[in-house]
Amino acid sequence: MVSPYVRTVKTASGARAVQIVYSSRRGSRDIEHIGSAHDDAELEVLRAVARQRMAAGQGELDLGVEGAATAGRGAGPLPITSSRMGHLWDALTRAYEALGFTQATGGDEVFRQLVLARIIEPTSKLDSLRVLEETGVAPASYATVKRRLPVFADQSWRQRLAAACAAHAGLGPASLVLYDVSTLYFETDTADGFREPGFSKERRLEPQITIGLLTDAAGFPLMVEAFEGNKAETLTMVPTIRAFMQAHRLSDVTIVADAGMVSAANQKAIEAAGLSFILGARIPEVPYVVAAWRQAHPDQEIDDGQVFIQPWPAGSADRRRDQVIYYQYKTDRARRTLRGIDEQVAKAEKAVAGKTTVKRNRFVRLSGGTRTVNRALEAKARAVAGLKGYVTNLAVCPDGTPITAEFVIDAYHRLFHIEKSFRMSKHDLQARPIYHHTRDSIDAHLTIVFAALAVSRWIEDHTSWSIKKFVRTARRYRTIEIQAGEHTITAADPLPHDLHHALEAITQPNRRAH
Repeated sequence: MVSPYVRTVKTASGARAVQIVYSSRRGSRDIEHIGSAHDDAELEVLRAVARQRMAAGQGELDLGVEGAATAGRGAGPLPITSSRMGHLWDALTRAYEALGFTQATGGDEVFRQLVLARIIEPTSKLDSLRVLEETGVAPASYATVKRRLPVFADQSWRQRLAAACAAHAGLGPASLVLYDVSTLYFETDTADGFREPGFSKERRLEPQITIGLLTDAAGFPLMVEAFEGNKAETLTMVPTIRAFMQAHRLSDVTIVADAGMVSAANQKAIEAAGLSFILGARIPEVPYVVAAWRQAHPDQEIDDGQVFIQPWPAGSADRRRDQVIYYQYKTDRARRTLRGIDEQVAKAEKAVAGKTTVKRNRFVRLSGGTRTVNRALEAKARAVAGLKGYVTNLAVCPDGTPITAEFVIDAYHRLFHIEKSFRMSKHDLQARPIYHHTRDSIDAHLTIVFAALAVSRWIEDHTSWSIKKFVRTARRYRTIEIQAGEHTITAADPLPHDLHHALEAITQPNRRAH
C-alpha cells in the first residue's frame, strides 16, 4: 500500500518547497517536486496543487461540512473571489485620462463609466450597468445615472470636452478642420420640433435629427452639434464652426468640406467670417481652362492625374479673398462615371419607349406630356466625366510655402477620415438614441458618444488596431483573485504577443503597435 503525504522543505537558496512523498515498505521515496514558494500565499497555492494531484482519480465523500473550516483543505478547486477585464478597462481608462477628460469633467465617475461601457458594449444606460458588472467594475446606481444625465447635456460640459479634444489635436489658426453631417432617425411617428422628418441619407421617413461633426485633419473629433431633422445640411456648417471658434478663441481655421455642404450662401458666410477654406466645387459644365486645353489639343486624351488651374481673383467690389479652382482629371473616375451614365441613359431609353415605368432619371425630359431622352444633358455629363473641382482661398500652406494643387487635393481627400468617424459612431458605438426622447437626454447621449468616439480614435491611433478588434481581443483576458486559505492570490490569463504590444503602445504613448 502506497500512502502519499505532503511535506515542506528548504531549498539551497532558503526558499520553501512542497514535495509529494509516497511511503511504502521499501521506505520513503521522493516521487515528484511540485514547485517552490517564497511566501505563505504561494505556499498555500502549492499545497492546494499537491492535494489535487494526490486526489486525482479518486472520488470525494461529501460529509456536508462547508465554510471556513474546510476552505483550502479539500482537493477541489480554489474559489475565485473576483474577476475583471483588467487589461481592457485599464487601457480605456488610460486613453480617457490621456485626452484630459478626467480634468474636463472634474473626475466625474458616472460619466467615465458610461463612456467606457459604451465602447465595450453599446447598449441602453440601464443595461450599461450590467456591462460594467461583467467588466468587473462596481457601477453607479441607475438612479444616480438618471440624475447625472442633465448635467452631461449642459453646453458648458460639452464645451469642456471639446476644449480637451482641441488641446489634444494641437489645433491652431493654420489647422485643417473637416466638417460633415449625418442623420439619426427615431422609431416614432410623432414630430416634436426637434425630431422632424427631413432628407434622410438612409432614405427613411421617420422623424430624425441632423448631426454636424467637426474633426481635425486626421478625423479626430473636435465638436458635435445636433440640429432639427428638417434643417438643411448647408445651414448647419457655419453655426457649428462659429461656435467652435468662439469656444476656443480661434481667429481662423481652414475648413474642408464636400461640395454638397456648400451652398452659395454658405460660401458667402464663410467669406464674411474671414475664414479659410478648401471646398469641393460643383462642375455644371466644362470649365474654361479644360475647354481651352481640349481646343489646343484636339487629338490628345487628358493624362491621368492632370490638374488644370483657374485663378479667380476678387474684384474691387467683392468682399472676399482671391480664390483658385483646381480641376483634376482621373481616368478611373471617368470610367466609373461613364459607366453610370450608360446605365442611366439605357434606362431612360426604355422608359421613353414605354418598356418600363418612368422613375427618377435625370436623362428623361418631360415636355407637354411627351417623354424624350435629354441628349444635350447626356453630352454635357460625358464631357465633364473624370473631372473633380477644388476651390480654395488659401494663399499659402500651413508651413508658409506657396499653395499647391497637391496640398489642396490631399486636404480635400482627408474627408474620408470624418466618414470613418461617422461609421464608428453609428455602428461601433451605435449613436442612434433609441431610448431617448427629450432634447436634454438626446444631447446627453450624444455627449457620451462623442467622448467614446474620441477615446476609440485615440486607441486606434496608438495601436493601429480597429476599436472593434481591440475590444473583442482584450476583453477575453481577465485578471482574477483567488482565495487560498487565508491569502488572496492575483492571477491573469497570459497575453498573446500582438495584444501585449498593443497594450504597451497604450501605456507607453511614444511607442506604436505594429
